[in-house]
This record gives sequence, structure tokens and C-alpha cells, in this order.
Amino acid sequence: LSRALKQTLSVCVSWQVGNYKRTVKRIDDGHRLCNDLMNCIHERARIEKVYAQQLTEWAKRWKQLVEKGPQYGTVERAWCAFMSEAEKVSELHLEVKGSLMNEDFEKIKNWQKEAFHKQMMGGFKETKEAEDGFRKAQKPWAKKLKEVEAAKKAYHAACKEEKLAISRETNSKADPALNPEQLKKLQDKVERSKQDVLKTKEKYEKSLKELDNATPQYMENMEQVFEQCQQFEEKRLRFFREVLLEVQKHLDLSNVASYKNIYRELEQNIKTADAVEDLRWFRANQGPGMSMNWPQFEEWSADLNRTLSRREKKKASDGVTLTGINQTGDQVSQPTKHSSSLSVQSNTVQSVQSSYNPFEDEEDTGSTVSEKEDNKIKNVSSYEKNQSYPTDWSDEESNNPFSSTDANGDTNPFDEDTSPAMEVRVRALYDYEGQEQDELSFKAGDELTKMENEDEQGWCKGRLDNGQVGLYPANYVEPIQ
Repeated sequence: LSRALKQTLSVCVSWQVGNYKRTVKRIDDGHRLCNDLMNCIHERARIEKVYAQQLTEWAKRWKQLVEKGPQYGTVERAWCAFMSEAEKVSELHLEVKGSLMNEDFEKIKNWQKEAFHKQMMGGFKETKEAEDGFRKAQKPWAKKLKEVEAAKKAYHAACKEEKLAISRETNSKADPALNPEQLKKLQDKVERSKQDVLKTKEKYEKSLKELDNATPQYMENMEQVFEQCQQFEEKRLRFFREVLLEVQKHLDLSNVASYKNIYRELEQNIKTADAVEDLRWFRANQGPGMSMNWPQFEEWSADLNRTLSRREKKKASDGVTLTGINQTGDQVSQPTKHSSSLSVQSNTVQSVQSSYNPFEDEEDTGSTVSEKEDNKIKNVSSYEKNQSYPTDWSDEESNNPFSSTDANGDTNPFDEDTSPAMEVRVRALYDYEGQEQDELSFKAGDELTKMENEDEQGWCKGRLDNGQVGLYPANYVEPIQ
């Protein structure tokens, strides 16, 4: 009896009635885990896309600022190499995003569709099959287990009744008030209780034996269904491992040859920066080595009768304009974005309005600068390479033969550029605060109407939505698509 009980208890611990539901639930959990893995990959793909877009925007903005800034020569090319690196890395991260969504995400989605089949009444076919298999394997044994429980209950009740009858008989012997007939009844009750105990015990042992004999077949049937569930789960686990390895390959750019080439090329571009070469170029083009077109007597020409435009007047009135600067044969060949004319101011150039350091508040985590700080960066860095420089040796405006006064004192009908142009809606890229009364002021994102095309000095004429008309830098806006 003790051996049978121990074996029964062991079986109940492993396969109690209804305990298979944890194994069946694992199938539904597998379907949900597929959804979780797809969501995980989708979020990472979105991060890769946003990072790629931020790299592209950063490279575009800073490339424009560096090209328009005062840096020149080989160091400028080395600086711009960082923007080229960002553009190439951006493309790689877009490829990572594409691989995650088009390959890994779709692979999980298709596998989930093939592995789990939904039923009309809800749930999955695989879940129902596993549950039906366990219930069928457990039903005969569960029936016998129920009989054992009933036999045990009857046996324990008989034992309790026997003990109570013996106690009553013992107490009656000490009671002189009871007659012999009553004592006889109590003794008969004890005998019947002992017989009931023997019968219920025999039935209890028989039911346990039958349960014990049915246990091996029960275990075999249950293990067969359990192994089927194990095989189904094994496929999912192996598939997840395979997908995660593919995701790792897609994310690991260190093994991508093009990724290594990007930084090899970046290093080479930085190492080509040559201070001596840049200083020699600057000396030849902007220093003592530059060619000068010294003023000479010139006959009057009808072509000189046209006066300068309003914006050109303002630029010319600040200093002397030297034109026709040609490079000599020994000058260094260097790409330049300078204007063909060098304007020398008589007054000091207005200093940059803000000495803000765009990196002093940036966190170590590499987070981007706030919008307000971003605008400050643009204001600080939007330094035109063709802007004029102050000098103490320029002629006074009244003695400058190249000032903006008319050559013959006549009024030029072309003083204001009134050439017709199609009006175009544009959007401001940066904040701009007008420095003159005829200049517009706007914020990044504001929309306005371009009335005239860009002039030689890089200025456009436009109209704000409030009706104000004025000038603004052409490179501060972009057409609205």
C-alpha cells in the first residue's frame, strides 16, 4: 500500500489532473512572443531610420555652413570629410533598417503564420489539438483516480465509525443502568463496523491497484502528447535563435567592408590637411602674393552709365572694390568659393552677435542640441566667405573713385531692380533679424513670397504674409514643394 501511494503521489506531482494546461498555454505564449519579437525589431528599425535622417540633416546643414564659413584649403576638405562620413553612414543605417524590416520582420511574420493556425471560434488549432490530446490521455486514469478517492473516503469513514462504536461499547460496560439487550446491540454495532472497515479497505486497495496498473499506460500517453508539444516549442526556440543571429549580423557594421572603408577614407582625408599648403595658398590669393589691378586712367564708356542697385550701393559705400584680380602662374591651384571681387570696408565689420558655444550644454549621451541652441549655431556659423573685411588704410568714401556715386550724376532708371519675376512661396530655414530698414525679419519655418530672384550679392526681394516687403538672404529660405 505504501509503495502504491508513493507512486501515485509521484504521478500526481508530475501529471495532476488539469496540470497539462501549463504546457498547452506555452503554445499561445509562443504566438505572443512572435509578436513581441516583431515589435522589438520594428522599434529598432525605426531608431535606425531616425538616426540616419538626423545624420543626413546634420551633414547637409554643417556642410553648407563650413562651405560658407571662413575656413579654406585642405583643412576645409578634411572638415567636410566628416559630413561625407555621416552621409555614407546614414546610407548604411538605412540599409540596416531595410534589412530588419524586409528580411527579419517579414521572416518572423511568415513563420508565425505558418506555425499557428487560427480557428473560426477563436484560439489556435495547435492549442486545441494539444489540449484534446492531453484530455484524452488523462481521461481513463482520471476516472480511476476518482474511484480511488471515493474508496479512500469510504474506508476512512468506516474506520471512524468503528472507533466510535468501540468507544460506546467500552463506556456502556461501566454503566449499570444499561440492560443486557442494549449491550448486545452495541457489541453488534462494533462487529458490523469492523466488517465495513475490512470491506472498504479491500475496495480501496483494489482501486489503488487498478490505478497503479493503469499508470504506465497513462504516463506513456501523456508523454507522447507532451513530446509533441516539446517538438513544437523546439521549432520556435530554434527559429528565434536563427532570427536573432541574423539580426545581429544586420546590426553589426564592424564586419561590413564598406563601413571600414568609410573611416579609412576619413582618416586619409584628415591626414591630407596641410597647414603649410593652406598658408601658401592664402598668401598667394589673399596676401602679399596676390595680383593687383592698380587704378589707371580709363575713358568714359556708356556701359559705366548704369548705377548700382540699392543693395550694391550699400555694399559699395562701405569701402573700395578691387576687381579683375588674376592669379599668377606660381600661385597654388586651390578651389575657392570667394567672390570675384574683394570689398574693403572703411568701417569695422559688425561682430557676430552671439559668442554662444553650441557644445557647452550638450550632454555626454550625444543628444542633439535644442531648437533654440540649434538656431544659435546657425547664426554663429552662417559666416559668408565673400564678406568684406575692415581696414584702416582704405580711402575715405568722398575720395574713393569706386564709391557708389553716379559717374555723371544722372539718375539711373535701373537703380531699383524691377525686372518682373514669377512670385514663389518659400519657407525660412533659419532665423533672420533684419539689419537695415529695407530688410525682412523672420523665424525658421515662417513662409513668405519671393518677388524677385537672387541678385549678384545673394539677396532676394520678398513679401511677408503681413504685407511687409523687403530684402532677405537667398540662402536662408527654400522653395515650398
